[in-house]
Amino acid sequence: MKMGFRLKGKNGSDFRLPTFDFVQMIQRILVQILLAPFSLLYGLGVGMRNALYNRGLLKGVEFNVPVISVGNLSVGGAGKTPHIEYLIRLLKDYIEVATLSRGYRRKTKGFLNVKRQMNAEQVGDEPLQFKRKFPDIQVTVSESRTFAIPKIMMDRPETQVVLLDDAFQHRSVKPGLNILLTEYSRPFTRDYLLPSGRLREWRSAYQRADIIIVSKCPLVLAPEEKEAMIREIDPLDHQKIYFSYYRYGKPYYIFNPRYVLELNPEMDVLLISAIANTDYLVEYLDQQASSVRILEYEDHHYFTKYDVGQLKAKFDQLESEKKAIITTEKDAMRLEMHRQFLVGDRIPVFAIPVEVQFHFGEGEQFDQIVRDFLLNFKA
Repeated sequence: MKMGFRLKGKNGSDFRLPTFDFVQMIQRILVQILLAPFSLLYGLGVGMRNALYNRGLLKGVEFNVPVISVGNLSVGGAGKTPHIEYLIRLLKDYIEVATLSRGYRRKTKGFLNVKRQMNAEQVGDEPLQFKRKFPDIQVTVSESRTFAIPKIMMDRPETQVVLLDDAFQHRSVKPGLNILLTEYSRPFTRDYLLPSGRLREWRSAYQRADIIIVSKCPLVLAPEEKEAMIREIDPLDHQKIYFSYYRYGKPYYIFNPRYVLELNPEMDVLLISAIANTDYLVEYLDQQASSVRILEYEDHHYFTKYDVGQLKAKFDQLESEKKAIITTEKDAMRLEMHRQFLVGDRIPVFAIPVEVQFHFGEGEQFDQIVRDFLLNFKA
C-alpha cells in the first residue's frame, strides 16, 4: 500500500512532498538491467508461441458470431473497462450484446453467467461492474474463451456480438475486430517485456490490431502531438488510430446511487484505489478539490477489514468540515463486501463514474467502423 497527498498552493499551483523521483528513477533503471535476462527468456517463449500462430501451426478459432476484442500489450492501466462500456452503450439498444471476461482474481472456477446479486469474489470486479450498470446484457466469465463463446450462444442464441475483455494475447480465439489500447503517457513503444517492463508481448505484436486507441490522453491534445504519436507507433496501412480521454461524472454513494456528491475547491478528498494507475484520476481530482490524499493498493486488491479500518482512521483525521471519500467504480465492487462496516460506521464512500470520449471529433468515425464490421459480418 502507498499513502501520499497532493495540495494546492494559495496561488492555485500544485506542490507535493518530496518523492525522491531521481533516486526512484535510478532504482528503476538498475532493476531493469538486473531483470533484463529474465525478460529475454520470457520474450523467447512468447515469441515461439506467436510464431506458431503466425505460421498457421496453431490456429485461433473463428465463430459464426461477431467477436470484438479489447486488450492491450501492457499489464493493466490502459482503460479496457471504460472502452468496453463505450461499446456496450454504442450497441446495446440495437443488438443483443454479451461480454466475456476471465474474471481476474475471482475465487470461483469455470463458466458463469454473472448476476447482479453476486459479489466480486465470485465473478471478478469488472464483470460485476458491467452487470450492475447494464443489467439487460449477458455478462459472462470463463478461463476458456473457446469453450465460453459456444456456451454463450447455447444459453442465449439471440446474441449478436461478443465483446472480449482483455483478450489481445489469447490467440486461441480469432476476433473479427481486434482493438488495442495503449496509454498516452506510457505507450507500448517505450516499454519493455516483463518482468523488467510491463509488456506481455514484443512490441511488434501491435501489428495484429485492426484499431489502435491511444487512451487517457490529456483533455487538450494538439494536432502536432497527435501526429507525433502516430509517427512513433508507425501503424500499418490497414490500421486506424484514435485518441481517447475520460470524462468524469458526479461521484455517487456506492450503496445508493441517487445520492451524488458535488466536488468543489474547498473540499478535501481521500481517494482509496486499487487500480493499475491512478495518475489520470488524481490529476482530475487535483483540479476539483483543495487536497487529495491517497490510499493506494495493488490492482484488483481485495480490501481487508484492516484496510477499511485504515480508511476510517484516515478519513477521521481530515480536519476539514467539507471532506469526502472517493473511489473508482471498479474498486466499489470490492469495497461493497464491507457494507456492514461502512454503513454502520457512517463512512461515506462515493464512486466516480467515467466515460470515454474521442478527440478531434473522431468518435463517430470509430463508431462507424464498428457498425460496418457488424453489418458486413458473414458467418
